[in-house]
Formats: sequence, C-alpha cells, structure tokens
Amino acid sequence: MNNNNNIRNLAKKKNSKEAGKRSFTMNENQPRKPFSTSKYVTGIADITSTGAAYIEVEGSDQDVYVAQRNTLNAMDGDKVKVRLSFNKKGKKPEGVIEEIVQRAKTEFVGTVQLSKDFAFLIPDSHKISFDLHIPLDKINGATNGIKAVGKMTRWAPGKKNPQGEIVRILGVAGKNDTEIHAILEEYGLPYTFPKEVEKAADHISTEITKEEISKRRDFRSITTFTIDPVDAKDFDDAISVQKLKNGLWEIGVHIADVAHYVKENTPLDKEAYTRATSVYLVDRVVPMLPENLSNGLCSLRPKEEKLCFSAVFEMDDNAQVRGRWFGRTVINSDRRFTYEEAQQVIETGKGDFSDDILLLNSLAKKLRAERFKKGSIAFDKLEVKFHLDENGNPTGVFFKKMKAANLLIEDFMLLANKCVAEFCSPPQPPTPSPRGKGATAPFVYRVHDKPDGDKLKAFAEIAARFGYKINLKNEITVAETINKTLKDCAGKPESSMIEILAIRTMAKAIYTSKNIGHYGLGFKHYTHFTSPIRRYPDVMVHRLLEKQLAASPPPLSPRGEGLGVRLEDQCKHSSQREKLAADAERASTKYKQVQYMNSRVGEEFEGMISGVTEWGIFVELTDNRCEGLIRIKDLRDDIYFIDEQNYCLIGRKSKRKLSLGDKVRIEVLSADMIKKQLNFALVG
Repeated sequence: MNNNNNIRNLAKKKNSKEAGKRSFTMNENQPRKPFSTSKYVTGIADITSTGAAYIEVEGSDQDVYVAQRNTLNAMDGDKVKVRLSFNKKGKKPEGVIEEIVQRAKTEFVGTVQLSKDFAFLIPDSHKISFDLHIPLDKINGATNGIKAVGKMTRWAPGKKNPQGEIVRILGVAGKNDTEIHAILEEYGLPYTFPKEVEKAADHISTEITKEEISKRRDFRSITTFTIDPVDAKDFDDAISVQKLKNGLWEIGVHIADVAHYVKENTPLDKEAYTRATSVYLVDRVVPMLPENLSNGLCSLRPKEEKLCFSAVFEMDDNAQVRGRWFGRTVINSDRRFTYEEAQQVIETGKGDFSDDILLLNSLAKKLRAERFKKGSIAFDKLEVKFHLDENGNPTGVFFKKMKAANLLIEDFMLLANKCVAEFCSPPQPPTPSPRGKGATAPFVYRVHDKPDGDKLKAFAEIAARFGYKINLKNEITVAETINKTLKDCAGKPESSMIEILAIRTMAKAIYTSKNIGHYGLGFKHYTHFTSPIRRYPDVMVHRLLEKQLAASPPPLSPRGEGLGVRLEDQCKHSSQREKLAADAERASTKYKQVQYMNSRVGEEFEGMISGVTEWGIFVELTDNRCEGLIRIKDLRDDIYFIDEQNYCLIGRKSKRKLSLGDKVRIEVLSADMIKKQLNFALVG
C-alpha cells in the first residue's frame, strides 16, 4: 500500500505476517513479500466508507484494492477469493472478488423500518452498504423505529438486498442503554451472564479457612495498599512494602487469586474464556467475571482478608532486584488510595503512608529510567473523558493524563509481568526433547513486534514537517528520538496527531506462545500476570506459573502438538477478543463525542487537520478532541485533488494546500448519531 494511501491507514496495517520475524530494517526500498504466481489470492476484506475494499492477503504484507463495483456484496471482515489484476505501473495490485469464502458475521444492528407489505433493518454501520429485507412474519414483535438485531438468512443471486429476520429487540433508538447495547452487539460482546454462570458465581464460598491460609505466605501484618482510579471497583492489584534486616526493601506485588476461585473447564471458566476481557465503555464496565467475583470476592478491598498470587522483590535503593519470590499469599489491605490521593501524597509529602508511597515513587522512577535506557517507548496519550448527566448524556469533555501515581503502579506491574515471564520461560536455546527438535515448555507471552520500516519512514517524514527528527539508524535511536519527539511536542497543537501517528506506526501487541520479545517496552520476556479479574490470559499465566512452582511444569511441546497448540489457539482467541473490546470502547467514545456535538451544530471551532484522504480531510477539534470529516465535495471554492506524497489536498486553480497538521477553523454541519460521524465545513 502507498506510504500515504492515507496516513490514517497506518492504524489498519497489521503485524508482520511472520510470527517469528526479527529483522529490523530502516531501508525505504525494503522489498514487499510478493504474491504467489497464481492469479488468485485469498484474504480478509477491509471495507471503506466509500464501499471499496482493501483485501489483506494471507502470506503477504501487500493489500489488494477492489473497487466498489467488484466487491460481490462482500462485507467488512469477510474472507474472500480475489482474481488479481495490476495497474499500468504494475505496482499496485487490484482485483475482483469472485467468491465469498466465509462471512465474518451474519447478525447486524440497525433500526427497523416498517411498511404495509414488508420491513427493512437499516444497519448502523457505515461499512454495510445494504439494508436487510425482513418479511413481516419474521419481525418478531419489532415496531417501526425500534433498534434491533437482524440475522441474514439468505442472499439470492442478483438481488440487491439479503433477506433476514429480527432476532433481538434492543429498545428505543436514541436511548443511552439502547445505543450502548447496540455497540456491544455490533462487536459481538455479551453484556449479560447466562443463569448457570451467575449461579456458579453465587455458590462460591466466601470463607477463607485456616487450612487455606496455612498453605500461603502471610502478608496480613505488612503495610499494604491499593492505588486505583476513583471510580474503580475491581481492585486486582495491591502493593506491600517493608524494610528487611539485610537493608534491602521488600516490595510485594499482590494480584487477586482469580484462578483459586475460577477452576478450569467450569461454567465460570468457559464464560471468562469466551469473553477473554472486560470491556470499558464510557459509562460502564462490562466485566469478564460476574460482579460478585470481580467487584466482591476477588477485589482487594481494604480491611478484608484476600487471597493473592504474588511477585515479591528484594530491592536496593537503586531499584536493583536482588531477589525475587513467586507464590500464593494472603493479604489484608490497609488502605484504598485513588490515583488523585496518591498523587497528592507524592506532591506534598504528606498523608497516610507517605513514607512508603514516596519510597515506591523513587524506586519506580529508577525502574523507568533503566527501561528507557534499554529502548522502551513512552506513549502518554491524553484520555478523553466525559461528564455525564443522570441519563448518560454528555455535558462536558475533559482529559486525563498519566501522573506520577499512575506511573508508580505501572512500573511495578511491568516489573512483575517481566519477571514472571523470565521465570516461566524455557532456557535458551530451547530444551531438547525426544518428541521433537525445538520443543519448549508452553507459556503465554505478551509480544510486540518491531515496527515496519516503511511505516517508520512515513512517520519520520511527517514528524520532520513539524521540526522533529526521528533517527532511523537502529532500534535504540528510533526509541530515543520517538521519546524525544513525544516529549518536545507535549502541549503543542500537533501533540495529539503526532502521538496518534506514532502509535499507528507501531505493530499491535498480541498474545502468543511464541516469544519474540516486546519492542515497545524493550523487554526480551513479557507477559500479563497482573490483571486476572479483567483479562483471561492473566488467568492462564497464573495457572502456568502455579505448575512451574509445583515443580510440575507443562510438558515440553514441539510445534503442532499438544498443550502448546491449545495455548496458541487460546492466545489467538484472546487477542481477537481484545481487539473487539478496544473497537467497542472507541465506538462508545465516538458515540458520546457525536452526541456531545449534536447540540453544537452550526457552531464554529478551531482544529487541526488530522487525516488526508481522497474523499476529504479529517479535522480534530482543539478544545475537545472530537474528530469530523470535511468531504471533498463540500470544499466549494475549488476542485481539489490529493497529493499522497505530501499528505495534502491541492486546489486545481488556486493551488491552495490543505495539509496534514494545518490549523483550520470549521463549522459543525451535522452529527450523525446512527453512523457516529461528524461532518464539518471549512470556514474561510
């Protein structure tokens, strides 16, 4: 794909197709993996808002463009077979979809439109170009204007619209619960628990017996506290601190022992695996576990005895780890801090457990400095938050930024995750096994591949336009100069765009049983151990760590065999569910932004061009980070064309340039609540 087919497509590019790929080239002429000699390829359709498609081809890092007229009614995410053709230059592959191999989904969220003889479901998604035809005997009680879920049952050859039926009614369109449930349905995310799962959760004993305590290391008398967001209820990590007789500091990272309560292959476990993650929407959390577990039994609430799985470190004053211990524990948290309360202690030096918090902050800063020295990258994107009224309607927008208290917790969680991964990793090279060469003890890693050289070059070009230099010499210089750029642009108008593009330049972190390290953190070994209440891979890691500690590690597993294969399948599932949850979280934020701007149609705002495409420019507003589109057809002062190399639109007659990063003034034309889109017009 072209360096700027638009720059926003950096977000759509996938990780390297080779799971074990380790090459890191900054060469702008880096060859793309060619297609096979066959004139047909198979891949996944990525449908644009114009109805055209880019096909992400299996076994290649090159996409195939398919014009809207050649998409054969393919939908976003469908697996398709494509007949290839090439443009005159022979560089950009194009194609025609000749077969829908597998539909990504058959259920769609939309609004019911009734007439005398038939009904339609009008899909919410802007990536679906058809309406679902519903026979009147298949509407299942739906009324006109109601929001519902429809299932496609048949698409007859030559017919413009598929046929279907209404399978679930969500409620009155426009109501907050209806729209939030619609987002969850759109991404296939359940928001209620089956009765058997609720029943299983209700029947778990809350008693902690003396026998159970006797099997665990006892931290109940040691200073322990939690630091979490003000609105958090699922406290899955706590920190303890004490001075040892040998002069070292003992720092305990205590994690809720979810695996003690959620036994493998039980209804609770199967439901948790299916969900794989909690979903954090603007106005609610959809938990991975029933609330009496996530917010009750497993939550490390103050003044309550709780069972934990802990990583305990002996550290000197320079934050060097001199010893480590992993095992099951029992704790009793002394205090629940919010991030704001802990931050106040850090800034003033006063308050509950001030000496302990100041010590932890000092150690965390040293851990962080060492991490950055080894190539870690510091992304610190502002988080958009909303003030909501009693009906869930947004009344204001504000931003949350990471402060020292947040970083303190982050650094100790990173330390625990890294050390657990190191402890559970097989020796290098992999231990020989009679069952096959290269056999390893299976484990769950959180990996982050090195970024693509072409993407880095594209990002460096854009950063240079604002006076920032990205040194592409090697991994360390890339990390150092990206960190410097992010620090230098902080607080400036272009900061949001630069940070977003830097993130899009990176590969996507995933779960896998094949360790390739974590580029963004600069770690050779990394996993997720610290959030089992809200992430299923952490539960998997707890179980694997338990087996290691019991001197009965999982059997060595050559590729393609046994437990290793099952773990890899579970990792892929968890990565997929994580992406769906992230997409839903973004959709809920976008919905609230559009809802917020709906009452501001006709008003003018300052903003910055955040994306340039062949159909228009995207503008992010300075005051509230809401983003909208100025369609090229609405630029009435001239006829504009795209200059992909320079990331701008140019007027044919006036030669006026509208470039990525330009400051502009806009008027809000419309707010489409269904498609979750804002439309702007340029002022002046």
